[in-house]
Amino acid sequence: MATDELHYLTLLEAGRKIQSGEISSVVLTEAMLARIDTLNGTLHPYVTVLAESAMAEAAEADAKLARGESCGPMHGVPLAVKDLMAINGVRTSAGMPILKDRKPDHTATVVDRLRAAGAVILGKLELTEGAYAAHHPDITAPANPWNTDYWPGVSSSGSGVATAAGMCFGSLGTDTGGSIRFPSLACGVVGLKPTWGRVSRYGVFPLSETLDHIGPMTRSVGDAAAMLGALAGVDDNDPTSLSADVPDYLGALEEGVRGIRIGIDEQYISRDVDPVVTDALSTALDVLRGEGASIRQITMPPYDDVIDSWVPICSAEAAVGHAETYPARAAEYGPVMGGLLETGVGLSGVDYARAIIVRRNFSGQLARLFDGIDLIAAPAMVVPTPRNDGLDALLGAPGALERLIRFTSPFNHSGNPTISLPCGFTGDGVPLGFQLIGRHLDEGLLLRAGRAFERATVWNARHPEL
Repeated sequence: MATDELHYLTLLEAGRKIQSGEISSVVLTEAMLARIDTLNGTLHPYVTVLAESAMAEAAEADAKLARGESCGPMHGVPLAVKDLMAINGVRTSAGMPILKDRKPDHTATVVDRLRAAGAVILGKLELTEGAYAAHHPDITAPANPWNTDYWPGVSSSGSGVATAAGMCFGSLGTDTGGSIRFPSLACGVVGLKPTWGRVSRYGVFPLSETLDHIGPMTRSVGDAAAMLGALAGVDDNDPTSLSADVPDYLGALEEGVRGIRIGIDEQYISRDVDPVVTDALSTALDVLRGEGASIRQITMPPYDDVIDSWVPICSAEAAVGHAETYPARAAEYGPVMGGLLETGVGLSGVDYARAIIVRRNFSGQLARLFDGIDLIAAPAMVVPTPRNDGLDALLGAPGALERLIRFTSPFNHSGNPTISLPCGFTGDGVPLGFQLIGRHLDEGLLLRAGRAFERATVWNARHPEL
């Protein structure tokens, strides 16, 4: 296979080629850096390319294999990380010009764990300001590789774009209210938001400490399983990380969904939802039914109040995270992030407490719902991926943010794991997707279900023509 044909391999395929000696990590990394050099000026997913260190890591990966040492399925495979994950001595700006000169003196646990699994880190990926809802006005936003006239999703925009465009073999994103799932939907990739605490947040610049999740964005479900297997587990540097054992996600991947109960709330998935979205979800459920899953009608716990409580919690916790620079340097923030912080600074303790109570009640009701089902299916957004020129109108309407995060934010509140899967295309050739939600720490079942769906469809085999 020529080096210019390698970029759309899955992570696991690339890893097998390295392990077999068909290609070296050095050659694969050189090819990926060349592709980044060609496309980054158009698509803009990378804010920092670590060419020198990536080549050194690739050479070390090859040397280890020559000594008979393998770190696992990701050994020597080039990946990338969202630019709010610290790397010692490397600029980490979290999408904020105000932090453009920030060079941490430590490395995020998730980066260390990818490297320990043998991965090569190509660079840092662009994101919205502070990982909230909009790119800073001074930042060039990443462009959707399927159609640059369309939204790439936020906040892990660079992660979605780079992964879909074959500019890395997988990436890391973060999700506070939908920030893995939105770009995964828009860019047609797999996005996994693990259980809160399943993956360490140490060294990751926070948006909202109790809502932030970290997870992989990949071109196949197996790739997500491999990455989660490397990332998950307790971390002494993060006291909120979970000590539960990490299962063999890859080993159980092909077990399928026969007998698995998937819940669907017809009112939840259809109220004020574009028919294109509901039709795509219905078709996806038919596929899962054909694979042996049973689809059961459920009633979601009341969700309007918990969606409304997302801004109070996120804004107050963001204000804590930005206390050193806001309001002291408020003029250097963009209007969207600045608005969120202003809301948080002005929030009363009573308002925050009320939001926490709503959140806890919803989470308890959701946990009980899982007594009778194994997974929940839902859209990721109420509309298909919008055009960039229609985004202001979509987000500027009263209640627009709450409408945008209807299907995503409840599961940040509850901490449940979710997987976003591509399931087709609109008439304009932009990807469609849906999500599955599981019990706490049941990522293995989500991955099995995602793999069963992937085996029975063709969507992960289609890529942007770049």
